[in-house]
Amino acid sequence: MPRRRLRPQKDVVERCRSLGEELRSALDRVPDESDDPTVVDSIWRGEALGTLLWALQLTELPGYDDPFDGDTIAAIDLGPARLRESEEIELERDSARLWHWRARTAGLQASGSLELPAHYATFDQLIAATAMRGHDEGLLPVPVRGDFRAYDKVYRHLSAEQHAEAHSIAAERHHALNWLAGEGTSWNDVPLDT
Repeated sequence: MPRRRLRPQKDVVERCRSLGEELRSALDRVPDESDDPTVVDSIWRGEALGTLLWALQLTELPGYDDPFDGDTIAAIDLGPARLRESEEIELERDSARLWHWRARTAGLQASGSLELPAHYATFDQLIAATAMRGHDEGLLPVPVRGDFRAYDKVYRHLSAEQHAEAHSIAAERHHALNWLAGEGTSWNDVPLDT
């Protein structure tokens, strides 16, 4: 596989500064404006910030069922930043894409608007095959009962709230890693194909 060219470290640090300012501003507004959609969106972009901080080796990446702590990542010093190797970032990008795929699949399956690929008899077969392949490739934890594990249970048994949270985590991390890998022409037009 050809080595993907990542965005320059200075661009990643600058994006972190911008996301950090946005997150700090949103966190200051939470007590009074926690229902404001711009505040909610800015807080969820903290997942993108945390992912870029991980790429800069400034924090660890929690599981896809465990959001970053906003106050903690908003306070991280960018001084010692050093971009990880592209291979490590590409592996995490593939993992984020799979988690985002699983979240989207759950939503589409529930709405009845997803067509099953021809060589699978059920969605459970498709999900089990994807979970096992992802695990075999080192991208996912060990599957549980033919599915991704999240919140200490089988993904298909998540509550609506857990599913919404897992979907938001995966989408923001996928966005950050695709941007870092040079997808899209700007932060606002990053493709999130799964």
